[in-house]
Amino acid sequence: MGDLFNGSVVLVTGGTGSFGMRFVQNTILKFNPKKIIILSRDEMKQWELAKKFHGDDRIRFFIGDVRDRERLRRAFNGVDYVVHAAATKIVPIAEYNPFECVKTNIDGAVNVIDAAIDCGVKRVVALSTDKACAPINLYGATKLVSDKLFIAANNYSGASATRFAVVRYGNVMGSRGSIIPFFSSIAEGVPFPITDMRMTRFMMPLDHAVALVWHAFEDSVGGEIYVKKMPSMNILEIAKAINPRKEYVETGIRPGEKLHEQMISRDDARFTYEYDDYYKILPQINDWYLDQKRVKSGKKVRGDFVYASDTNDRWMTHLELRNWISSWREESGA
Repeated sequence: MGDLFNGSVVLVTGGTGSFGMRFVQNTILKFNPKKIIILSRDEMKQWELAKKFHGDDRIRFFIGDVRDRERLRRAFNGVDYVVHAAATKIVPIAEYNPFECVKTNIDGAVNVIDAAIDCGVKRVVALSTDKACAPINLYGATKLVSDKLFIAANNYSGASATRFAVVRYGNVMGSRGSIIPFFSSIAEGVPFPITDMRMTRFMMPLDHAVALVWHAFEDSVGGEIYVKKMPSMNILEIAKAINPRKEYVETGIRPGEKLHEQMISRDDARFTYEYDDYYKILPQINDWYLDQKRVKSGKKVRGDFVYASDTNDRWMTHLELRNWISSWREESGA
């Protein structure tokens, strides 16, 4: 993997988000890309991020929106690898603004696929979510459609060399808008709002999320969904790790919110293979799930397998999370 991006041009849509910033930072440290282009529609975030990379002429910024196909074609010109991280992803906001969510998450996916093929991009890895597995909210439904689009794009691209894969995450620890920064921002004397005391979540550091994308670029043949093995935590354990002296108040599950995260459903199990530290859901179309080039060293999971946060066999303790939070606060200044 050491020479994966060496001499190549990499573009990240939604590149000023938590994942995009860490991806750029880690990729610059580990590889020697010719250029990394950060595409987003927020000029202020780009301005702030440019200060962090001042003096590194490999980092470029491009104002644009994945809803704008022509802008993407201009941005993708000469690009070798695309990470598609742009999304409308806050569940309640998507529930109350459904048309906007569809425009970004579905129409935007179509635009990324078309622009990548038209511009001869080598590989695209799209970020997905646990909510795309058996979705009950609009965000999850749009990301399921997006996943299907990126998988089918390997068929749609025809003679083009462009290949597409997907990585699926649960809760990315410390990412903007996630539970740890939210709880950490609550003032003293104000209780933690717990939606449901039974709630569980997968726990994944940003660095692991970035490494999974690197692996997908290197490993994929086209159409695979990569799922990282992660520990789970109960919501109360998360709260205790952030502030064990805080009181809690149960507020009820928000519109579209799940009690537990699910990454791989029983229906996916027929097409899922296990590896040392991740799972791979292979495409059903064209019997690609039987293709040994995609299976490689994988071991087929059992037929009733489900990968969910409440039935997980790996759990993070609140002490382990507390140690991680200490490092995160020191690094981020939170």
